[in-house]
Parts: sequence; C-alpha cells; structure tokens
Amino acid sequence: MQIYHANIIYTPQSRRFEVVPDGYIAVCDGKVEGVYRDLPDHLSGVPVTDFGNRLLIPAMNDMHVHAPQYRNQGIAMDEELLPWLKNYVFPEEQKYADMTYAERMYPRFVRDLWRHGTMRVVTFASVHLESTRLLMHLLDDAGLCARVGKVNMNRDCPPGLQETVVEAQEACGALVDEFEHEGSRVRPIVTPRFIPSCTPEMLQACGEMARHYNLPVQTHLSENLEEIELVKQLEPQSRHYADAYYRYGLIGQTPSVMAHCVWTDGDELEMLRNHSVMVAHCPTSNLNVASGLAPVRRFLEAGVPVGLGSDICGGHDFSIFRMMVYAIQVSKMHYQRDKSCSFLTLSEAFWMATKSAGSFFGKVGSFEPGYDFDALVIDDSELMIDTDYTLPERLERFVYIGDDRHIVGRYCQGRLVGEP
Repeated sequence: MQIYHANIIYTPQSRRFEVVPDGYIAVCDGKVEGVYRDLPDHLSGVPVTDFGNRLLIPAMNDMHVHAPQYRNQGIAMDEELLPWLKNYVFPEEQKYADMTYAERMYPRFVRDLWRHGTMRVVTFASVHLESTRLLMHLLDDAGLCARVGKVNMNRDCPPGLQETVVEAQEACGALVDEFEHEGSRVRPIVTPRFIPSCTPEMLQACGEMARHYNLPVQTHLSENLEEIELVKQLEPQSRHYADAYYRYGLIGQTPSVMAHCVWTDGDELEMLRNHSVMVAHCPTSNLNVASGLAPVRRFLEAGVPVGLGSDICGGHDFSIFRMMVYAIQVSKMHYQRDKSCSFLTLSEAFWMATKSAGSFFGKVGSFEPGYDFDALVIDDSELMIDTDYTLPERLERFVYIGDDRHIVGRYCQGRLVGEP
C-alpha cells in the first residue's frame, strides 16, 4: 500500500471535475483503493508520498498514432490525405525494413510519448515484423502500456510495404505467441491500414485473425471524402465504409478503434454505437491534411465512446493536452454552424483523454476505486500568477499554456515511470 498527497482532480463523469484539494489517494497493488479528503484510521501508518501543492491527475492515453512516421512530424503539411500517403508516408515507412533505422527512430518515439505524459498508446507500426517487435519491446522496457499493430496491406502501395495474406497470418501468430499473455503491458492489435490498401482476401484474413486470437482491431474510417469515394468503388456491395469493415469482421466483433470518422453520420454512426466502437478523434491531423471537422458532439450524444489521438505525423504534436485544446476549438467551429450542437467543455475533453480512452484498456483513466493508478504529477507553480485560482482553473491553464516541463512525475499501473 502507498498513499499520495496532492491536489487531486479527475473526471468520473464527462460533465464535471471531481476535485479533492489537499487530498490523498491510497494505492494497493497498482490500483486505486480510495480517494480521501482526510486519511481514515485504517490507513494510519501507511507511507505517504507528499506532492505538496502540485496537481495529481490521471495520465494521458493516445488512441491513434503512427510510430514509423515519427521522423516526418511537422513536415509535409501541405498535402491532402491520399497524395500525402503516396509522397511522404509510404517512402518513410519502407525504411523500417532496416533494423538499424528502426533502432535509431523508435527509442525517440517512445521517449516522446513518456515526455508528454502518455502512459498508454494504441499505435500503428509498419508492415515489418522485426521492427514491430522492437517497438513493442521498447515500450515494455519503458514501463508503458500499449496495443501495437503490425500493419497489414497488400494493395496500392509500394512493393516494399506489401505482404501476402500468409505472411500477415504468420506474423500475427508470432506476435501473439510472444506478447499476448496475462500480465503483458504491451500486446498486439490487428491493423489493416484501411480498405484502399487491403484486398478483400487480406481484410477477410484480418477479421479471422481478430476472431481466432480474440484481438482488438484498429484502422481508419471515413477520414477524407476522396478516400470514401474510393471505398465505394472498391466495396460496392457495402452500405457505407463501416459496413465494409463489418462484413469482414473488423468493426465491433472484437473491441475496435476507428480513427477520425470525420464524415461519419446516420446509419454509419448508428453502427458504431450499436457495436461500442471507439472513435479516435485526431483534430490536428484532420486540420493538417484537410480532412474536415469531426462531429464529436454528435458521437457523444449518440453514446459512441471517444478518445483522443495525436496521429503523428498527420498530426504535428504529441501532447494529448494539446489535443484537448484542438478538440474544443474544432467543436466551437461546429457550434458556429449549428447552435443546437453545443461545443465541448474542458471537463469533457479531459474525460475523453482519460476515462473514456482508458476504457479501451480496462479500468483506466480515473481515480475511482479499482482503477489502475495511471497518474501525472503537475508542477504548475510557474504558471500561477495569482494564488486564488481554483483547481479546475489551474488545470485549464496547464492544458492551454503548460508543457511537458511541468510534468514532474509519471505513473503507470502504480509504478513510477522514469525517463526511457
């Protein structure tokens, strides 16, 4: 048992902060035992780690990011999705056939996740098995939790990124044998890149792998209008993009994360709701590659779970705190077009980044009893130009104008996570 003393703030529900000034969190075997304003008698004598006037908040979860695109972060921001993939992304991802290159880039990627307070991540790797294994080991060695997808693709991409269905199946089996066991922090996730890059045979195989190994699925959905039109041509028998995935067993048959969903509405939105599919909202990426503004308020009102994603390198910023800001700002643009659709509040954006996203990993993202103690310690003293800020106001200032230098402690599953 360990007790932590700080100013505690978290979101058990989306529309309000739970605030415990000068409070205590008791943690047992990596899980929250309780949050207290005063220590109860049964905890007397338990060691206390005192963070003083600092903030203690749940750690961040990045629900969509591309590890092999790390080098391209912040460049090639003047292309739309499909030409951007062809001209920048695919050439970069081919380099991960070279383990020397992967050994140079992936440790930097992992450190940047840690630096920005992201303790859990759902990430794409490349199509290459060995460099994917390297990424998974690096994340595990760093003490982070992750679902890592070796990408599957065999159509409309360079030869160096294509694989056969048999190769995809063998690689998936190898990763399951090595990483998919009880207690693993880092596990595989089935990852067809998206329908335009996978033949029907590959999509069918991906669905079978998810079902056979009981693995979750991640991919892209309705990100870009040109992409959607292409999917209509490739899958004419499907009612919409999500239905095409569903026909192959790739949307909701096992836990699923669909990135973007910028143009998801109507029956497609209903399918996501009915199958508890999580949307990874990536506002910076949607802006950078000119995809559009995802209707997040509509998702929340429909009961669709939503998390936030940095989507490096379509997105240019690792910080999930910055994704909260952009998500709120994007929702305000929707509000200007439709006043009946209210914009996101800070508590809702924070909840999406913590408890909502964390639900994909289990009881993660809150300080309620039984939740994993994933936490960040925030020293916002240099941001406090006055002493009478409320705790939500202090958190808001950190979200908007703070940075990774203010994160002075990181915990995942109850363990203090040092710099990788």
